[in-house]
This record gives sequence, structure tokens and C-alpha cells, in this order.
Amino acid sequence: MAVDTAEARLEERWRDILSVHARTMCEIDRVLHPHGLGASDFEVIDILASASPEEGDQCRVQNLAGRVHLSQSALSRLIGRLEKDGLVERSVCIEDRRGVWVALTAKGRDLHAEVLPLQRAVLARMLGG
Repeated sequence: MAVDTAEARLEERWRDILSVHARTMCEIDRVLHPHGLGASDFEVIDILASASPEEGDQCRVQNLAGRVHLSQSALSRLIGRLEKDGLVERSVCIEDRRGVWVALTAKGRDLHAEVLPLQRAVLARMLGG
């Protein structure tokens, strides 16, 4: 009986985590939508901004894939959309022709700086208590 109770608490805790995540992602989507971004878009831009803080710095797409919760193909499509919007640039890795580099453009850095406080405010509101 105790195993069932512990298992039920574990399952309830897991469902609570999923619920907080879903509500937080929806709220981030809502706040960033007027700026043409979604939560996943912002996550990639935010990682790029922190992983490559100087203009012209690049990050391998393979390294991004390990940090975002998207499949490789979904990440590739997302980067393609960001590139189309002028927020990132892609280039082929000279040392390893299979590798792809991605870098924030000046426009991407400006947008990141503009929306960062909005995303952080949502995190504070949703997770701060």
C-alpha cells in the first residue's frame, strides 16, 4: 500500500511539473507573439546570445541541439525560420563539412535585448513563488 501511495505522489509531482511547464510556455508564447517570436524561438536566440556573446561569434547547431528540447529536424526548421527573418545566419563548418554554424545577426541581438525582460518577467511570475 505504501508503494502505491509513494507512486501516486511521484506521478502527481510529475503531472504538476508538466502543468507548470505547459502554462509557462503558453505565457511566454503569448507575451512574445507581438514580437514575432514563440517560446522555442526565444530559447534558441537566448542560448545563442549567451553562448556567443560577441557579434560574429558562432555556435554549432549540434551544440544547440543538446540544449533545446526539439528534435534535430524541428531545430533545423526553426533555425531556417529565424534565418529567413534575418535573426540568425548559418554557415558550413570548414573543418567538418557536415557541421553547421549559426550566429545571431545584429537584428537578432537587438530583438533578444528587447524581449529578454519580457521572457524573464514571465519566468519570475510563473516560477518565482
